[in-house]
Amino acid sequence: MNLPAEFLSLPGRHLLDRRRFLSGTATALGSVALTSLLKNDRLLAAPPLIDPAHPYAPRPPHFPARAKNVIVIFCAGAVSQLETWDYKPALIRRDGQPLPGGPSVTFQGPAGNLARPQYPFRQRGATGKWVSDLIPHLASLTDDFAFVHSLTSKSNTHGPAENFLSTGFALDGFPSLGAWTTYALGSESQELPAYVSIPDPRGVPQNGSNNWGPGFLPAAYQGTPLSSAHPVRHLAARNIAPAADHAARSLLQRLNAQHLQQHPADQHLAARIASYELAARMQLSVPEISDLTTEPAHLLRAYGADDSSNPTKAAFAKNCILARRLVERGVRFVQLFNGAYASGGELNWDGHSKLREQYDRHAAILDQPAAALIRDLQQRGLLEDTLVVWCTEFGRMPFFQKGAQGRDHNPDGFTCWMTGAGVQPGVSHGRTDELGQKAIEDIHPLYDFNATILHLLGLDHERLTFEHNGVQRRLTNVEGHVIHQILAT
Repeated sequence: MNLPAEFLSLPGRHLLDRRRFLSGTATALGSVALTSLLKNDRLLAAPPLIDPAHPYAPRPPHFPARAKNVIVIFCAGAVSQLETWDYKPALIRRDGQPLPGGPSVTFQGPAGNLARPQYPFRQRGATGKWVSDLIPHLASLTDDFAFVHSLTSKSNTHGPAENFLSTGFALDGFPSLGAWTTYALGSESQELPAYVSIPDPRGVPQNGSNNWGPGFLPAAYQGTPLSSAHPVRHLAARNIAPAADHAARSLLQRLNAQHLQQHPADQHLAARIASYELAARMQLSVPEISDLTTEPAHLLRAYGADDSSNPTKAAFAKNCILARRLVERGVRFVQLFNGAYASGGELNWDGHSKLREQYDRHAAILDQPAAALIRDLQQRGLLEDTLVVWCTEFGRMPFFQKGAQGRDHNPDGFTCWMTGAGVQPGVSHGRTDELGQKAIEDIHPLYDFNATILHLLGLDHERLTFEHNGVQRRLTNVEGHVIHQILAT
């Protein structure tokens, strides 16, 4: 039945408007053409093409990468920028004075007076960068680092702040930086996990496996926790002869292959078979790569791995050697933790009450091994393709807590650095105020720091997405800008 136009709805009448119809058609055709051009130029956000049977196969980046591998040294507990990298002479002059207009109460209680850095600072290298005596070995490498002194976090609580640094979100359930990286790029190694997380000898960080979890990405891209002291658990069958174990695995491989031929479209089956096959290869590769007895004595000594007077330092040093061995074998992403869970600062860098006493112990564990790792990578030519990142979840306040000898949490201005592939050495970017409390120049939320890491890997943080619950998610949420000022030209 044909109805007169006056009986149609307003949207229906618009469809009968010839000019409006032609105008809308032109716009739609233009949008289709633009989408086609963007697709041809690879400028649209799109997930990587992944073969479920080979989820760890190397995949091309969005654009030529400067870095092939990443080692992240994550100091858990929030290292004070004022005792390490961010020199503030005004804080020395005003030691013991109240902070005018400052907060009366901070995260853990009433604020006390301003407190000078607990360690002397001195100028280092050709750049003359002022760095603390707390970390003399790392300080000697200052000319190789690119510092960002104006980072900010969204949380002043350790767990959510670790999440924000590792996943881009303060809440649980989101993929880690390493998971995004291996999801996008796969790995050059097919005998080892694409992503390895090495816990501190004293334990796991505050938010545990969230720091290396896959979130809503396929489980294949989660980090595999292992260390020099604790290789992958349940890797070898107990009470079974090697020959019998090999025969059983060979039979299982044939049965899986036959089943996959009968069900070629079953992607979940292909992914499970791939994980079993990787586990089988790891039975041979992990024990070999975890065996540090093949390392020469002079190298163990350079790392501090032979330090019998400090077993925790020696164990962390062995983890650093393991990190180097992993990237040598093509592992894409290595997360190396220094510091464990909340413990009043005894097991990590959370220096609320006895900062000087605790930092003396923590720095002795971190400094020599981490510096030796960077030197070792340099000498082997690995730093040309490896990006090394030093980070912590937030910083510390310029005043002591009332009645204590330590600093409270500060997410408003802190320091992290990078060195290696694609990084401009000897750069200090961004600035906090004269007391080191707040970032005031070239302010960068941690979104920017993560976007820069992805950029060096050849990944556009805006294009690296995954649809979850109807939303195109990404590491940097809807934010993030690459910090070009610290990149090599």
